Amino acid sequence: MSDALRPMGRTRLYEQVLDRLRSYAAESGLVAGDRLPPERDLAQRLGVSRASVKQAIVVLQVQGLVEVRHGGGTYLLGNGLDAEPVERLVERRRRLPDVLEAREALETKLAELAAERRTEQDLTALRASLAHMAAEIADGGHGIEGDRRFHAAVTAAAHSALLAEFMQAIADQITESRHESLRQPRRPGRSLSQHQVILDAIEEQRGKAAAAAMRRHVRTVAKVRLLDWNPEPDATDGTS
Repeated sequence: MSDALRPMGRTRLYEQVLDRLRSYAAESGLVAGDRLPPERDLAQRLGVSRASVKQAIVVLQVQGLVEVRHGGGTYLLGNGLDAEPVERLVERRRRLPDVLEAREALETKLAELAAERRTEQDLTALRASLAHMAAEIADGGHGIEGDRRFHAAVTAAAHSALLAEFMQAIADQITESRHESLRQPRRPGRSLSQHQVILDAIEEQRGKAAAAAMRRHVRTVAKVRLLDWNPEPDATDGTS
């Protein structure tokens, strides 16, 4: 059946809650570390169910904008709640598994080849990328640019023009997966440590070990909240 006749979309109530929370955070001048009102209070003030509020907060968690502390409330991780549109999240959730599958296939082989073919110049670039990532994290960032440089340096060290072209072809999707992964709690430091293991294997010219380390790393990258999120929750809306 033609996809053109799929069921028409509707505005989810939790999306409206998201808009209200975004406005509330802006008008109240909320910054990192500030706490949102309890879910029950938000539901009463907005005239919706707690389920709708909870669904909105889950979206904010998926985007790395809030932290929910068990029994302790919901806290902002940055200044404001500038959440991206839900439909954009839905589209990224749809394509992310394919991107991660391609990354594992390509980057595992690139790491193995890098261990076999790397030059001293390649090793210098790899070490510099890790130093850059460590500095970003030390400054409170996610290490995104350092991560990009590291994977680019591994690709360059493999000295495979065709594999490099394949990586370039999905560069935008890889950037999405990088941002998705590195905004997970405590992920930047773990990613940096995994990069070091990969670099050690490349430096020691242990191809199989480099491939295994890269495979473990990409599978860690695949563990993101977005893939566990259900954009069409079964809960019905209504006041409670």
